[in-house]
Amino acid sequence: MSRPPLRLATLAYVRRGEETLMMRRDKRPDDQHFGKWNGLGGKFEPGESPEACLRREVFEESGLEVVRAELKGVLTWPAFDGTHHWYAFAYVVTETRGEVDVDPPEGTLRWVPTRDLPTLELWEGDRVFLPWLDRPGFFSATFRYDAGRLVDHEVAFYPSADASAEAPTGGEPAS
Repeated sequence: MSRPPLRLATLAYVRRGEETLMMRRDKRPDDQHFGKWNGLGGKFEPGESPEACLRREVFEESGLEVVRAELKGVLTWPAFDGTHHWYAFAYVVTETRGEVDVDPPEGTLRWVPTRDLPTLELWEGDRVFLPWLDRPGFFSATFRYDAGRLVDHEVAFYPSADASAEAPTGGEPAS
């Protein structure tokens, strides 16, 4: 029996003060994310590290060079597109160089007040994990979708490196 293929990706939330750079995927109607707002990112190229993928994808999608970023978590979407298991390294980018591309190939870029992100047309699971990007420490989460709808999720939170706890907190069930 063959297993569904794995896809590795990065997902970056570029911050500028109280704003986050978001992309509305509106350029290719065949895009599985068409009409949704997402952070920046995409698939690894062979041999690429998560950090190299992060830098390349942010530059390709926005024209910005990543100067400083923090790995905040790992997101898993089993059979998200019905075929592939997706794993994404989620980053918050806090410093960049350059100017934002006014016409990127994947969609429309906009600086959005971070507090307003949940009001955008997002995947349901994004509304769940976006607040975790601002928590101290690291998270690992799985989001299960069926026909484009969030079915459930689970998460483990790990303390930041300077915390004294030795083990992650338990999984958080879907709310």
